[in-house]
Amino acid sequence: MTLLRVLIVDDEAPARLRLRQLLEDISSEIQTRIVSEAKDGLEALQLIHDETFDVALIDVRMPRLDGLQLALQLASISHAPKIVFTTAYDQHAIQAFDLNATDYLLKPVRAERLIIALQKVVNQPSALLTAAQIAPLAPAGRTHLRSSVGGKVMLVPVVDIIFLRAEQKYVSAYSRTHEYLIDESLVQLELEFSHLFIRAHRNCLVARNAISGYERVTIPDVGGELQWVLLLQDSSEKIPVSRRQWPHIKALLKG
Repeated sequence: MTLLRVLIVDDEAPARLRLRQLLEDISSEIQTRIVSEAKDGLEALQLIHDETFDVALIDVRMPRLDGLQLALQLASISHAPKIVFTTAYDQHAIQAFDLNATDYLLKPVRAERLIIALQKVVNQPSALLTAAQIAPLAPAGRTHLRSSVGGKVMLVPVVDIIFLRAEQKYVSAYSRTHEYLIDESLVQLELEFSHLFIRAHRNCLVARNAISGYERVTIPDVGGELQWVLLLQDSSEKIPVSRRQWPHIKALLKG
């Protein structure tokens, strides 16, 4: 019998206790080991960064980082566990879960339903929940980017980022006061957040609402050539704009 390593994520202690008891009750049908528990999505992200799980039982409504936002974060992590949502949502939301092939446990969770959900995890070992599947349930997309510094996971609000710059194998996200390392590609970030950011050059995306203006400056390293740069609100940083991207930037600013 396959042993499933389980992470329970719920902000309510009684709900976590019920899941622990149910997993013990169904041990003759599905063998599990509860590796860890988390009280919210941010705590879960840290645990998943540090440990390996086969499945995460995730409550939808939680403080700091809810279940859907957590699922969006996990969609970009290669070693992420399978996701089974626990929810008190109404019938319309449950239908949405069904349409997206995402399993769910309607609270109060029943043993027979938990068995079915975990059997899916066992029988579909390569079926991971994707961001595209979650999108209809969280149409606004991710609200935060994940940054790992010294083994600690941090969440960076997307609305606080004024530009993103690719530097070697990482992307650096810059707010008005801090710099964060993001372990995602600039191309993927551009696709996901094209409504918020515009490409300035090959290695840089700039928040549309952070652009305060532009000017032409001399670049000493290329023989005094003139180049357009973007000016940013509350920042002394000047972002160079490539010739290829300048028409797009100019159209945005005129619009």
